[in-house]
Amino acid sequence: MIPWEKIDTAKIPGSDEELRLMRRGKEFSIKLGTNELMNSRLSGSEAALATLAAKQIEKVAKPVVLIGGLGMGFTLRAALAVLGDKAKIVVSELVPSVVAWARGPMAEVFGDSLDDVRVRIRETDVGEIIRAQRSAFDAILLDVDNGPEGLTRKGNDALYNASGLTAAKAALRPGGVLAVWSSGPNPAFTRRLRSAGFDVNEVNVRATGRGGGARHVIWIAKRGQNEG
Repeated sequence: MIPWEKIDTAKIPGSDEELRLMRRGKEFSIKLGTNELMNSRLSGSEAALATLAAKQIEKVAKPVVLIGGLGMGFTLRAALAVLGDKAKIVVSELVPSVVAWARGPMAEVFGDSLDDVRVRIRETDVGEIIRAQRSAFDAILLDVDNGPEGLTRKGNDALYNASGLTAAKAALRPGGVLAVWSSGPNPAFTRRLRSAGFDVNEVNVRATGRGGGARHVIWIAKRGQNEG
């Protein structure tokens, strides 16, 4: 078997942790400590994050979508495939090296997605974008950790606590959707979403998207259509 090769490392801003980009043949992996955050062979559930959210806003003529976490671009490419040509997609990536990897060693994985005219990449904390906006997005898609808690950095807890969810709801337009990816269930997070006033649907998806692989969870949390 071809051994794994470390291509690069990147410090996570606001943390002492670092990401490692690994390659084995044409397969890529991004790791944090002993945790594999993503693998280029397993894209099904990350793609479902976009397709499930897009279904909720399919009647919006010019959707504006915020994606938290570029990763390996699975969610971005799925969003580009299902949203119309009038959509605008903002991708927030905290770690500049992840964007560099997308344009460098993983360019073949990303294809031309980063150059799509609908896409804008911002190298910043997605939480800052959320807190600065009011009724700006039709969908906010979060895949910045392995679930609704700060794994990559402790500061990300602020995305998933009560105040973070209140901020996300305020950043959504009426009828907008907050979609959150997780490697597993988290009943406490489901309760927090409902307490924040979201209509919540918890969806189980497979990592490969073809009925195989680990079971992951996506929360689809909708803001009321008639909320001001």
